Amino acid sequence: MIGDLLGALGYIFTPMPFFWVLLGTALGIFVGAIPGLTGGMLIALSIPLTFFMDSTHALVLMVAMYVGSVSGGLISATLLRMPGTPSSVMTTFDGHPMARRGEAEKALALSIGASLAGGLVAGVFLVLLSQPLSRWATTFGPWEYFAMVLMALVLIAAISQGSLVKGLLAGALGIAVALPGLTPSDGQLRLTLGWNELDGGFSLLPVLLGVFVMAQIIEDALEIERRAEPIRIGGQRMMLSLATWSRHGVNLLRSSIIGTWIGILPGVGASISSMVAYATARSFSKTPEKFGTGSEEGIVASEAANNANVGGALIPLITMGIPGSPIDAILLGALILHNIQPGPLLFVTNGPFVWALIAAYLVANMVMFVLMTFSVRWIARLMVVNRALLLPAIFVFCVVGAYALHNRMFDVWVVIGFGIFGYGLRLCKVPIGPFVIGFVLAKILEEELRSGMQLSAAGFWGILDRPIALSFVGISALTLIWPFAQAWLSQRRRRAQTEVAE
Repeated sequence: MIGDLLGALGYIFTPMPFFWVLLGTALGIFVGAIPGLTGGMLIALSIPLTFFMDSTHALVLMVAMYVGSVSGGLISATLLRMPGTPSSVMTTFDGHPMARRGEAEKALALSIGASLAGGLVAGVFLVLLSQPLSRWATTFGPWEYFAMVLMALVLIAAISQGSLVKGLLAGALGIAVALPGLTPSDGQLRLTLGWNELDGGFSLLPVLLGVFVMAQIIEDALEIERRAEPIRIGGQRMMLSLATWSRHGVNLLRSSIIGTWIGILPGVGASISSMVAYATARSFSKTPEKFGTGSEEGIVASEAANNANVGGALIPLITMGIPGSPIDAILLGALILHNIQPGPLLFVTNGPFVWALIAAYLVANMVMFVLMTFSVRWIARLMVVNRALLLPAIFVFCVVGAYALHNRMFDVWVVIGFGIFGYGLRLCKVPIGPFVIGFVLAKILEEELRSGMQLSAAGFWGILDRPIALSFVGISALTLIWPFAQAWLSQRRRRAQTEVAE
């Protein structure tokens, strides 16, 4: 394991791989720092540009973009009180008040340092857990994979923004969109509506470009006049003393571990990680009343957790082919488009490739720290760039990328159609994450269900003979039941209190 990692690190530090890590991290930071642009948008736009690249270089570039975009959001969260990425929402609570009282440099330094610590702690878990988990996952049969994918869909639906019903609706819509085309078992066409272009179903890339990029373009175009005046950064140094970091050591480690383990849960996302870590830090703090007014502890907890979540979310992606977040779903699609089969056998069939991704993640975190520490004053100027200049260029890249996939206009119309659809979901407060993961995992869900039923004489009830699959189904059922049980218990408690008051 250590030898594989050292060999991969040596590979990443050769000129071309290191160039892609440097470029991906820098682009991710820039995009993350601009409110309205996201890492998912950047990676989705980059996929068409990587078609003719070496597959390892392409995925190394995208992993670096992932790391940079999550970190870049802290700049606008601190200076504008506008999180550049959803994962930086909690940072606004303390980063912006701290910047307003003249400590912008300290707030940024705390955020950047905590991001590095969170990323490296998650990297340790990524190195130690990935190979053992992939070996364990090779013992899985069709029922285990079916139940695991089902659990992933239910978890992301339950924990996404909005109600459980909206999350489930989004996941179901994603599965429905994946149905047209050939059936996995007998190769018969279904739901093509007579369009030959749908014989292979909706292509992954145009759908991703539509719901992530085109929907964001529509939203930004309708709010093109939105402006915010950033807080200026002075000339103070961006490096903090060891005494400062030792004071936050326990909080750093605790928040990083929380972020990593929540990241491993399929579909939970960095936003939840930072919320849980922030709440935990507040409950353990000696001065909880300072949270929300410029607390150093709050900044450290939020940024350590959301960066650790990136490494945690890569674990199920690498070991089982299950995306831990919407961006991981895009990375899963990139793997498929580069003819790399994700799943437990990835270590066996493409071991050097997997270790290169892990090494790229570790190096990208260190590159992110150096870039942001020494150039954050200049990166901050990006926040006031006129989006009216950016959106037309992004639109062109989006259309060209979709057309280049199969050289047909149908994919361009798919991008525009799903852009309108994605914007409609946002207006209705229906989360995008469950839709994307439902679309990406639908094929696996159906294939494994059909395989399990064909291999078992009892049909669907053959799942009862598989304890691991049953445990995944049990977790899914509890996840679905728990919100309703909570509502029923709270209603019963209020009724009892009312009766006592009377």
